[in-house]
Amino acid sequence: MRSVSSIPHLFLSFALCAVAAQAAKTLDIYSIDTEGGQSTLLVSPSGQSLLIDAGFAGSRDPQRIAAAAKAAGIKKIDFLVISHFHGDHMGGVENLVKILPVGMFLDHGPSVQTQDGKPAYPDAYAAAFASAQHKVVAPGDKIPVKGLDVTVVEAGGKAIDRKGDPNPFCEGLQPRPDNDKGEAGEDPQSVGVVVQLGKFRFLDLADLTYNKQLALFCPENRVGKIDLYLTSRHGGDSPKPYYATAPRVAIMNDGPRKGGAAEGFKGVMASPGLEDLWQVHFAMANGKEANAPDTMIANVGENDADQGLYIKASASSDGSFTVTNRRNNYSKTYKAK
Repeated sequence: MRSVSSIPHLFLSFALCAVAAQAAKTLDIYSIDTEGGQSTLLVSPSGQSLLIDAGFAGSRDPQRIAAAAKAAGIKKIDFLVISHFHGDHMGGVENLVKILPVGMFLDHGPSVQTQDGKPAYPDAYAAAFASAQHKVVAPGDKIPVKGLDVTVVEAGGKAIDRKGDPNPFCEGLQPRPDNDKGEAGEDPQSVGVVVQLGKFRFLDLADLTYNKQLALFCPENRVGKIDLYLTSRHGGDSPKPYYATAPRVAIMNDGPRKGGAAEGFKGVMASPGLEDLWQVHFAMANGKEANAPDTMIANVGENDADQGLYIKASASSDGSFTVTNRRNNYSKTYKAK
């Protein structure tokens, strides 16, 4: 029979185990294969979920999102951010809501690419959020994912208004003409977020254009330092000013023949202090010299059997994180600094 005096020690042991288990929980980030679109699923240590974009229209990408959600142990999307209204980012919404309930939709406001001559939400998207909560976000807003600090740093063509350190990578750079490389339309409206768990920070700027990135990072870096960077514009265009964020690791959400341009790949690799670049797809046009090592690429072919796999990052509040390739289960851990 257990003595009465041992009972407090038993409770203490249980309490310590509970604290340790809580501390061990991670922020899990799934970079889902949408063949060069975007869909990024984040699951907080609290169990709440944030999905950024839903890939292309049709059933393929929503099914891949659902597979990642199942692997993460979640049955709903608490917050869905649609960064902007292009088909490779919001097309999957119509089918996604048929298989995963969404608690709240967030976006930058009606599309600037007009419908019937007027700014409007795409019909399929408007129908999806009609029966759920919906919010238009602005720079500086917080997305209330329990256990995380999620800050909107860019939305609707505007950057967050806060001080930052002077950025030496801005020197000599000038904005492009507004009609150059997609500086008009929906891309410049992209919602960009920084997600923080303790000392760990993740940056996703979706398809934010060259000029809007200059406005965000120059002459001061208003984002701060980050650990993990999802390459902007699918790895095709990452202006040097983001180098001031000093990412340790980057993930490129490219497809076999969409995004992942050689110039973009080399630009990301030149980021000072970058330890590794992981890719969702092998970029077929580049050859080995402008692709990551195969061990760090989730999908290496163009056939259906070679597609649909994700890159997963699991981050701890001390700033350490592990990245895993779903195709081969190769993992690498980046220690806290």
